[in-house]
Amino acid sequence: MKDWLRKHPDVRTIRVAAADLNGQARGKRVPARFADNVVKSGTRFPFSVLNLDIWGEDIDDSPLVFEQGDQDGILKPTERGFMPMPWLEAPTALLPIWMFRENGTPYEGDPRHALATVVNRFKAKGLTPVCAMELEFFLIDDSGKNLQAPASPRSGKVRKAAETLSIRALDAFDTFFTDLYDACEAMDIPADTTTSETGLGQFEVNLMHCDDALRAADDAWLFKMLVKGLARRHGFAASFMAKPYPEYSGSGLHTHFSVIDEKGDNVFDSGGPKGTAMMKNAVAGCLNAMHDSALIFAPHQNSYERLVPGKHAPTAIAWGYENRTAAIRIPAGNPTARRIEHRVAGGDVNPYLMLAAILGAALDGIEQQMEAPSPIVGNAYAVEGLAQIPTSWEAAIDALEQSEIVSRFIHPELIKNLVSTKRQEHHYIGELTDAERTELYLDTV
Repeated sequence: MKDWLRKHPDVRTIRVAAADLNGQARGKRVPARFADNVVKSGTRFPFSVLNLDIWGEDIDDSPLVFEQGDQDGILKPTERGFMPMPWLEAPTALLPIWMFRENGTPYEGDPRHALATVVNRFKAKGLTPVCAMELEFFLIDDSGKNLQAPASPRSGKVRKAAETLSIRALDAFDTFFTDLYDACEAMDIPADTTTSETGLGQFEVNLMHCDDALRAADDAWLFKMLVKGLARRHGFAASFMAKPYPEYSGSGLHTHFSVIDEKGDNVFDSGGPKGTAMMKNAVAGCLNAMHDSALIFAPHQNSYERLVPGKHAPTAIAWGYENRTAAIRIPAGNPTARRIEHRVAGGDVNPYLMLAAILGAALDGIEQQMEAPSPIVGNAYAVEGLAQIPTSWEAAIDALEQSEIVSRFIHPELIKNLVSTKRQEHHYIGELTDAERTELYLDTV
């Protein structure tokens, strides 16, 4: 880590940052000359900082605050090390960190540790998840009273309709995307294909598959930070909020995953299109936990405006082969790449919690050898009798709080903290106008 700073003598300051339960970066600014202290000893801030609401306020009656004296945790650098922050004007380095207790054990309320716990359970069975993510986001001109797509830097024109898979739409923002890919390379984020999507000013960037789930979640978290920061340098906003425009589809964060064994073989590969029994166990586990873990996939009030029938987001708890109307899709293609696509999460999620919930549920299904129901053929929105993903924020909060399933793979303390956070947000967001809610979510999520 010290070598990176020596190779970048122009860096004058660093940011040390951890992800809170909402995926917000919480941390400190430190002069680069004191970076050695952070690398050697870590830094400190209260446990409660990872359990703030979307405004950055303490949670009312949280035991982490007054009851426990608002004690400090110790935050140590992750394996990622230093990286540049290309969206800032001055040369600056980011050092991702995560939280531990004074005795060196991981803090159970840290979302990155939640994912690490699930990954370690896979490792104990000689298994390794391989993950890739597709992140959708909107480019937005938020300078006026109403949101709209930003004017193209090339033509000065505003794109007023969805242009699915449009090369013209990509070319209109070529300067931004060129800078974005250069920044991803500098930050070692494996950005692959970009497409224009079905929303107004909406795009999707795929991140390459990775056999390190923690790194995959890091990539998604860092990518969201980068896109939002870089867009502002270009004179507009970028947002991962689930649904900024009521009349257009929202933004998802689809996750593809397979599992390899100690020999490097894909345990979902049956040699044909149907996949193995273990793959179907994993599918069953994901379906079994989907209702109770909906709050993790749809964490905000605005999230539930995306989860409506016929708008490219799943509503029924179902799976199918090569079927994008289902919550779980098994893509076609070479059997050696057989994988599960989990399509529920919105772009507004915390990637660490999302991946912990997906992989934890899949492993739960594998361990218990759960049997998947029959795959859906055709339009899942039109199939009667299917269990449904919660349709409201309040219902999802209740479901997670009462769940016995999710507590099998996510620590009860983190669940309790998350539920308390969302209950507080639910209360105060009810006092806001639609415009105030949009403004809140536009920049935060």
